[in-house]
Amino acid sequence: MTAPNPIPGSFTTTDAAELYQVPNWSGGWFRVSDKGNMEVTPSPGLHAPLRAIVDEIVDRGESLPVILRFPQVLAGRVKHLNEAFQAAITEYNYSGHYQGVFPIKVNQRRVVVESIAAAGYDYAHGLEAGSKAELALCLAQKMHPDALLCCNGFKDDGFIKLALWGRSLGKNVVITIEKFSELDRILKQARALGVKPAVGVRFKLHARGSGQWEESGGDQAKFGLNAYELLRVVERLKEENMLDSLVMLHTHIGSQITDIRRVKVAVRESAQTYAGLIAAGADLKYLNVGGGLGVDYDGSKTTFYASMNYTVKEYAADIVYTVQEVCKAREVPEPIIVSESGRALTAHHAVLIMPVVDVTGPTRDLEDLVDPAEDSHQLIKDMHESLENITLRNYREMYNDAVGDKQTLHNLFDLGYVTLQDRARGEALFNAILRKIAKLVQHEKYVPDELEDLQKVLADKFICNFSLFQSLPDNWAIQALFPIVPLDRLDQQPTRQATIVDITCDSDGKIEKFIDLRDVKATLPLHEPGEEPYYLGAFLMGAYQDVLGSSHNLFGKVSEAHITVRPGGKFNIDLFVRGQKARRMIESMGYEEPMLRDSIEDQADAAIKAKTLTTEEENELLEDYGEELLGYTYLEYES
Repeated sequence: MTAPNPIPGSFTTTDAAELYQVPNWSGGWFRVSDKGNMEVTPSPGLHAPLRAIVDEIVDRGESLPVILRFPQVLAGRVKHLNEAFQAAITEYNYSGHYQGVFPIKVNQRRVVVESIAAAGYDYAHGLEAGSKAELALCLAQKMHPDALLCCNGFKDDGFIKLALWGRSLGKNVVITIEKFSELDRILKQARALGVKPAVGVRFKLHARGSGQWEESGGDQAKFGLNAYELLRVVERLKEENMLDSLVMLHTHIGSQITDIRRVKVAVRESAQTYAGLIAAGADLKYLNVGGGLGVDYDGSKTTFYASMNYTVKEYAADIVYTVQEVCKAREVPEPIIVSESGRALTAHHAVLIMPVVDVTGPTRDLEDLVDPAEDSHQLIKDMHESLENITLRNYREMYNDAVGDKQTLHNLFDLGYVTLQDRARGEALFNAILRKIAKLVQHEKYVPDELEDLQKVLADKFICNFSLFQSLPDNWAIQALFPIVPLDRLDQQPTRQATIVDITCDSDGKIEKFIDLRDVKATLPLHEPGEEPYYLGAFLMGAYQDVLGSSHNLFGKVSEAHITVRPGGKFNIDLFVRGQKARRMIESMGYEEPMLRDSIEDQADAAIKAKTLTTEEENELLEDYGEELLGYTYLEYES
């Protein structure tokens, strides 16, 4: 059951912040204002209400849903990570330094890549490409001359050749060997172009991460060489008199690592491997500890899969200390530490705005259905009597009776002994009984196990104008959790317990798990929608979500607004990128717009001959059809 509600009339914005766990997951980038609005806070002294931003977008005539992007937050995250490592390096008097790398697979959107590249220039923060297309994108970015451009993933000759051309352009491109056979391919292309390569080698650690991606590491990991193959790379490069081309050891144990102990174990193994390669004659410059820096989606600061039990500062300190400790013990130079954090840089910068378009559910039943008619079946009268007599002493008995009565009701209806009207009354009575019991037990310290799902059974369904599969695919695919909060009215106590459903024609298009400090909640407290639009924000969705999205039901990419926050609670909408049109989504499936228009026109001409359509109606039909082809794929309502 959910926690007891505050005393009516006493609900404050502090209560709202606690209810939605905002201080715990926001990292200081968002807050609940004194006026009851969700605000973005990209740096001290800067803040802007999200509702005001959305209202301006709507006033401009743009349609929702929309993703709000905050490049200032991206820049803040880059600064936060680099300064955490610099602080640790200073504290431990580490002789090397730190260089971060952003893996653009996390989010290849232009505003994201360019914002991170710009914010990271002074830190020599680099980029990582895992495909030819990503490499082509990365090569075009303005980067610090020392910034790394790491080429990971499996490679063909074209990929390798393009990476080598990058070195000719003066970029610090390092080609990571993911399998031993890639080495000869790299050497062949390097000789052909006359370019000396810089090579990294990925090593399969026996250490593994924790959380959703634990299987990414360990002996069965997809990428990397074993110890024997690692030493073969050294020997092969010695034979070619090119051992100085081996500049980086790369390791990785997975994404969203929840437990800092796993990080320390993996880094120690990485550092020992680095020391072993130095002993074998390699002159390595970089130790790349890979990705995995987590995001605390639920704010619990635990090893739960949606959380992490450490801070960015602790992460950096543990890596620097562990690498230094091993290097001192093995008497080898302290390397430049590299990490490939992506999720931690991008998750906070984007918010998906979901307009609520309707509400359905058992709590919406008409109250007049609760009263039985004179000719109602005796079962209906018995259920009404149960409703009238529920107390704290007998609610458990009454709950079990109600469950049995509902099953009997349906059996009698199937046999023809209960009318449709009485079935409606019985179902309304059942929901009324559950609502009354829920109200009675909300302040109880102990609630029987059979009542734990009561809120979920009673939950309203808030229908929101978005596609789960397009905008929050990880919620559907791997049950990832994202904080969801109303944009305003946070100075008012929510009165509904709800789940969220999207507008796709798929029963899986729903969100029924929500963040909670102790566990996962089955419902989300929301307000009763009124005449004013009611908007929900899905936060921390800037990593992976809007590049992984599918085209289910041909719902396309959502519109996005790039926002700069200015002093005094003001903001600029620097750029608005409209979402995909229906025509573009249809054409992506192999259709052509002229063919579609011709088909509709032919059918309309036939309808005119059959006298089911007039010429004027045909013109109107073709005009409407054309407008919808050029329209947003999501629901559009006239204001």
